Amino acid sequence: MTILTLPTYQDIQAAAKRIAGLANRTPVMTSRTANEEFGAELFFKCENFQRMGAFKFRGALNALAQFTPEQKKAGVIAFSSGNHAQGIALAAQILNIPATILMPLDAPEVKVAATKGYGANVITFDRYTQDREQLCQELAQKHGYTLIPPFDHPHIIAGQGTAAKELIEEVGELDALFVCLGGGGLLSGCALATRALSPNCMIYGVEPEAGNDAQQSFRSGKIVHINTPKTIADGAQTQHLGQYTFAIIQKNVDDILTVTDEQLIDRMKFYAERMKIVVEPTGCLSFAAALAQKDKLKGKRVGIIVSGGNVDIQHFAQLISRP
Repeated sequence: MTILTLPTYQDIQAAAKRIAGLANRTPVMTSRTANEEFGAELFFKCENFQRMGAFKFRGALNALAQFTPEQKKAGVIAFSSGNHAQGIALAAQILNIPATILMPLDAPEVKVAATKGYGANVITFDRYTQDREQLCQELAQKHGYTLIPPFDHPHIIAGQGTAAKELIEEVGELDALFVCLGGGGLLSGCALATRALSPNCMIYGVEPEAGNDAQQSFRSGKIVHINTPKTIADGAQTQHLGQYTFAIIQKNVDDILTVTDEQLIDRMKFYAERMKIVVEPTGCLSFAAALAQKDKLKGKRVGIIVSGGNVDIQHFAQLISRP
């Protein structure tokens, strides 16, 4: 049995120093309308303003910055529906590392175009019939690439945790934190940072109702695998948590919540109309769950991690124009 060496808050502190000056220290926004609706203080950590438009750049940069000269020369490979792809591609471009990315055939075109724009070689696959992890492993072995998975890697987790570190350093301790959840890299890192900086904070991961593998895993005590869920939250169409992320979530997170696609669209509209920001469906998971829990949050200080803003504008318009 393999014993995992889990990342710690010290790894997040090291990651913060490593990515400083290259990753954006994203803004924390507030909304008087949201605060009045909730009867609480809400603090939105806007990773839609991160470089390449999502938190994924943090972990990607932290991971690639620790490559050996041999690894840098051979190159990196990753699989992703979009944001991890762009994060790896941009970090690789900055660090002058060749990058190959496997992306699903139905990945948002805006994310595919951006990944190619950062100089990565994109290979497509069918997410419903092909195993992306197996394909990636085969290519890595054939060409000597280093595989950096989208969430289940200590360096990725530590990098993502810098988002919550920045949030709490800026606004102070929180009573509750809501974090978007796919494979668990962001939630794991944020949980580690929050336990160190705001130990009494309630921490909630939020995933699509159609893909509640993490909720099932959290409540059963073992990793549950599901079929690729059909949801507009394309960044959370994961089939299972990772070994690292599950172990950290099990130990540090208070609960896993789910929301529907309709709830995500409602919050997309709020972000656009009231806060004047574009947030992708996956990035709305945290706010949607907080709204569903608002009766429990009265008088509280609440953190909302807005994970990203990478959405095709035409698709965005179609979604928010639904009656």
